[in-house]
Amino acid sequence: MGTAVAAPPLRVTWVQPEDLVGHELRQAAEDGREADGIARRWRAAGGAPAPERAGASAVPSDPSLRPLAERLLDELALLTSPLSEDEPTGLTEIVAKCPQWPPERHELMGSQAAVACRLEAAWLGRAVGCLLGKPVEKLPLDGIRALARATGNWPLASYFTAAGLDPSLAARYPWNRRSSTTSLAENIDGMPEDDDLNYPLLGLLLLERHGHGFGTGDVARLWLDELPAGRTFTAERIAYRNLLDGIEPPGTARYRNPFREWIGAGIRADVYGWTHPGDPAAAAAQAWRDATLSHTANGVYGAMFVAAATAEAAGGRADVHGALRAGLAVIPVRSRFARAVRFGIAAARDEPTGTAEGFRAVVDRLHGAYGHHHWVHAVPNAALLAAALTHADGEFSGAVCRAVSGGWDTDSNGATAGALAGLLAGAPAALPRRWTAPLRNRLATSVGGLDGIGFDTLARRTAALTVRAPRP
Repeated sequence: MGTAVAAPPLRVTWVQPEDLVGHELRQAAEDGREADGIARRWRAAGGAPAPERAGASAVPSDPSLRPLAERLLDELALLTSPLSEDEPTGLTEIVAKCPQWPPERHELMGSQAAVACRLEAAWLGRAVGCLLGKPVEKLPLDGIRALARATGNWPLASYFTAAGLDPSLAARYPWNRRSSTTSLAENIDGMPEDDDLNYPLLGLLLLERHGHGFGTGDVARLWLDELPAGRTFTAERIAYRNLLDGIEPPGTARYRNPFREWIGAGIRADVYGWTHPGDPAAAAAQAWRDATLSHTANGVYGAMFVAAATAEAAGGRADVHGALRAGLAVIPVRSRFARAVRFGIAAARDEPTGTAEGFRAVVDRLHGAYGHHHWVHAVPNAALLAAALTHADGEFSGAVCRAVSGGWDTDSNGATAGALAGLLAGAPAALPRRWTAPLRNRLATSVGGLDGIGFDTLARRTAALTVRAPRP
């Protein structure tokens, strides 16, 4: 008989207290809390800093550190950020910090079939951008550029491929192992599962089951009913854990959750914009109700920004620049998120827009300003998203390629840029077939019995939920 091999210890990332302390210390440094004393105690006990590109350190923490980690997390939660006055989480307080908050209004977008056509382009655009970014998620900027150049795909213009790639370069910059088998050009056969599509699906189910008057508790119950815990990451996994521990919203977003200002809520917001054409305020308010299950402050602003910008674009009167202005109008003007969006737009306008290669200088400038953040944080990704859309002038291929080539959260930025640019394009036929044909009108998911659903079906179901009223 062979010798039994012991299984490696289970490492459930994103939730272990000893893994969270380093991330919370990093969050404290970003939001201005004085945590040097806590950091010294953690280091003296042998605690690790936050890993740069993962939820847990590559070297497992000593389990004996867990009681200390739990105490330090609770101590860190008691520290007050000097930025809290300019970065509230309550909706009333957010509105008060937005002097340009838009009035509520509705737009008539024509027949439901016409609306469905535009929304199919938005759903497809979200999938294309996500799929383009999946293989290089977590890779550094230099790696993304090197892989694209080595395969003749720079400036980025098509899906990544391993064909012809030097093995030594592939070993230096390995593809995202979770997704390369389904997202490299030679392997694509339909849209594979990804959280950047799972959450819009959940948003669709939420509105179908509870209507536009849903509450944060309805979002929580839907997650528990339809979203496998293993398909959650960062702030969403913490919120899921907190729900199972009996913590109710909004405590789910705050309790031992160092990822509460990361990008996750922003990838959940498109549906609220799609179903509120021309009404950024209402879309942002719905996104707020969803986002506060798992996020606070800048993390919530990411969802509100996307929802409002999408709603403005769905109204049919705005170009991409008007959509971005609408997104900014629902964000506290002195917040880090708003400053990052303004910085990204200004950086894009400072560089020639004729070629994608000109965007490299924009990206280098953004990484110089925001590279100290974790690559999933909402603030740097907001700057990049705004810059990509601005520099591409909303054109679909340019927007998704710029968003992904800029690094950081490549699949999430690609997805959001693609959804907005697809919506502005107006119809599936307006999107190049080199992007959409490999999707085969098929989306894989573990959410709510929707596996294999077509983008045309999703668009029709979304159009049926659209809030519209005749223009005066």
